[in-house]
Amino acid sequence: MRPTRATVLLTAGLVTLLGVPSAVAAETPTSLYVNNYAGSSCSDGGPGSQAVPFCTISAAAKAAAPGQTVRIKTGKTYDEAVTINSSGAPGKPVAFVADGPVGNPVILGKEALTISGASHVVVSDLYANGGIKVSRSADVELERVRTIGSTTGASLVIGEASTDVRVSRAVLYGVRIDGGAQRTVLGRNDIHGGKQEPLAVVDAPGTVITNNTVQLGCGAAVSLSGGSSGSAVFNNVINAKGLSGPCDPAPGRGAIAVSQSAADGTRSDYNLIAGDFQAGPVYQWGGAAHQDQAAFHAATGQGGRDIVVPTSAEAGAKAVDSADATAPGVLLTDSKGYPVVDDPRVPNTGKDGGYLDRGAREGQDWVQSVRLDLDQPWAPAGTTVKATATAVSAWSGPLTYHFSFGDGSAPVVTKERTATHVYSAPCECTATVTAYNDANLSAFAGYKTKVTAPGPLTAGFTSKPFLPSAEDPRAYVAPLTVEVDPGTSATPWPVQQVDVDFGDGAKERVSAPDPVRHAYAQPGGYKVTVTLKDAKGATSTVSRTVQVAYAASGYVAVDPFRALDTRTAGTPAQAGTATPVTLPIVYYSSGPSHTAGATAAVLNVTVTGATQDTHLNVWPSGQPRPATSNVNVRAGGTSSNTVTVPIGADGKVLTQLNSGQGHVVVDFVGYYQPNTGHKFAPITPTRLADTRTAGGALGGGQTRTVKVAGVWTIPPDATAVALNLTSTGATTDTHVIAYPDPKRRPATSNLNPEPGKDKSNQVIVPVGPDGTITLYNNAGSTDLVVDAVGYYRDSGEALFVPVVPQRLADTRTTGKLAPGATTTVSGLPADAVGAALNVTATDTSDAGFLTVHGYGTARTSASSLNTRPGDTVPNHVITPVGDGKVSIWNSWGGSNHVITDLLGYFTYTRP
Repeated sequence: MRPTRATVLLTAGLVTLLGVPSAVAAETPTSLYVNNYAGSSCSDGGPGSQAVPFCTISAAAKAAAPGQTVRIKTGKTYDEAVTINSSGAPGKPVAFVADGPVGNPVILGKEALTISGASHVVVSDLYANGGIKVSRSADVELERVRTIGSTTGASLVIGEASTDVRVSRAVLYGVRIDGGAQRTVLGRNDIHGGKQEPLAVVDAPGTVITNNTVQLGCGAAVSLSGGSSGSAVFNNVINAKGLSGPCDPAPGRGAIAVSQSAADGTRSDYNLIAGDFQAGPVYQWGGAAHQDQAAFHAATGQGGRDIVVPTSAEAGAKAVDSADATAPGVLLTDSKGYPVVDDPRVPNTGKDGGYLDRGAREGQDWVQSVRLDLDQPWAPAGTTVKATATAVSAWSGPLTYHFSFGDGSAPVVTKERTATHVYSAPCECTATVTAYNDANLSAFAGYKTKVTAPGPLTAGFTSKPFLPSAEDPRAYVAPLTVEVDPGTSATPWPVQQVDVDFGDGAKERVSAPDPVRHAYAQPGGYKVTVTLKDAKGATSTVSRTVQVAYAASGYVAVDPFRALDTRTAGTPAQAGTATPVTLPIVYYSSGPSHTAGATAAVLNVTVTGATQDTHLNVWPSGQPRPATSNVNVRAGGTSSNTVTVPIGADGKVLTQLNSGQGHVVVDFVGYYQPNTGHKFAPITPTRLADTRTAGGALGGGQTRTVKVAGVWTIPPDATAVALNLTSTGATTDTHVIAYPDPKRRPATSNLNPEPGKDKSNQVIVPVGPDGTITLYNNAGSTDLVVDAVGYYRDSGEALFVPVVPQRLADTRTTGKLAPGATTTVSGLPADAVGAALNVTATDTSDAGFLTVHGYGTARTSASSLNTRPGDTVPNHVITPVGDGKVSIWNSWGGSNHVITDLLGYFTYTRP
């Protein structure tokens, strides 16, 4: 039970020490300001106002007058030696305080703070890294200061006849009071010692040491000697801490040492002593040593209520509610500002049944946590909501609860754990509760509540493509992923079940109206149906057609690598059987990574060893095989072509021969992905190199460097170029590689020249050093022609939109394209500025070439595809588009049938 006399006893202790408090001055003291920040307009010659503060504390100390408060801006160290020698007046001290957030102290550099010849001075919330010295001064208060001195000397020195110096709630590393100082009071401080004694009082009568926590290093924790008579040592916790080495045997190690000359009128009691004193005497009093509390009390009459325990771990519990509340120097709040409170779990063993704790800290009923629950966290406006708080505190003492419901209504303050509220309007509000005790210690919790409009459950949803993010481009997102969000539904009561039918046979059930995602196998329109069921048993359904399409994407070039080669397994591809190809994106030393969020891949596909004339299809996994073709090959021959193809939801594409069998080689050269990569700029086909007119044919094992960036209309910052690569005059079967770094030739191929045949293939090559690429010929010799059709860069113009391969035109149904004639191919999107096509020439009557260019633009001499009698020749073509059309011109060779398949298009806008 809490004694009714406790507060009286505490107050009595203060009056014993301080006397009756002085009357508070009626006037508000003016302030001086110190601010050493750049831009503060500070001046040590200025008025010290808030607009023009002093730059240094020293300047303010010289200018301060009685009753003024010096407000020192916190946050930056003041590297100055500060001396305070100005004085206040009784009831009108000169105060030096921190000007900043609570808990942010003023920090001095390595120089000391000196208070000399001053009186009526207050210093608070200051860290003095060089220590503090008080001399020849009177009525000085140091509160919440922190001092650090040398390893051998005290960090706080009070001396030279100073009087009535009070030090409270401080952290001090070594204290010395000497030189005739009188009536010094140390209360609620943490005092630390090292090799030196923590607290030494020499020739300082009337010193009061009450409710401090002293960490002993060497020597005596509290030492009074010389003329330090009439002093008091009460309610302290003395803890002998461990040291890295032993103490000097001369002073030894002890708790309280009072010399014969200081013992007269000095009192000591209610101290708690813990730890190992290394066989030194715990007490020394009047020249005699005492090893334990009983012997000390029997010999001196002092320390009758002292407690001595062997370990620090035992000290905490012994300190609670066991001190003398009437001792001189007792303070009503502890070193952290917390009040004196009674721990109901512990008997009150303090003087006269008091409950003051020993040491600098006062145990508190800490409110450790609180949880807030709402019985209706989701309900329509007008519903009564009950809030319940569940708190956990150290002592399980009485608590007060402050409920706020987050809608601007008045809070509810109650001793009860529950409160009710009726929301008057819909809101996304956060209800909160703060639980606090009589010491104003508290814990806080919140709970989001959804207040809805009254009415029936009505399902609704929005849909959008779910795309890879620019911040995490390697996170896996399947192509054609759509996010369906039922968040637009009217849901007055909690939704307990959401069923989504995606319209392609896939369904998903979730327990909340949160977004759900689904990867479709192919583009198209799908009827999506969302059905909701709420806590009241109501249901609602809504359906809508959702258009699913590939997203506009940037191009990411990679070091080419081989993704498939059926020759290594010895199992050729067979007609009628699809061969899957897993498409990684980045190749590490440990192997290829996953396809992440790519929508389409750029591949070089080669068919070799075909048993009969045939063609190969390449298409996305999970989709029907299209009526298009990508590679055409003669029996026994080798043919290659670049293929741009969407990637299936499982990260794969499929390849299939139309007839016979043959080996298939797939090289991965790049990919398109939303929110990453480079944009494309189509250009009028431009010839960059022709070995027939410059440099001569490229021999076997030789390389040739071609400038591709910073020439013609291709800017220097291009990151990759789209080229049409043509071989002519080959002396033997060979292969040609186009690559960026001349020091790192990949084990892939781009073109397969044959004697007597002009062959072409379109390639996309990253730009290498100094805006160049390198061409390599494996065997024999061949001339090479390089025509540019576009480039990629960060600030490019257009993004690529893949499509399921589809046929745009086939002259076999309309008639052959005569020599010198042009056919127009339409059916491209109106916003297309470029297109990726597969153009095939067949039934050719004589050798020649085709040139593909934007409709309405001038034709150049560059070629897109070389035609050969008796061969069906395909080529990947990237070309500008005009008014949704492209033009295909047949050279003055023979007539041809021309087949045009669309693989995707480039657009300035994102669909």
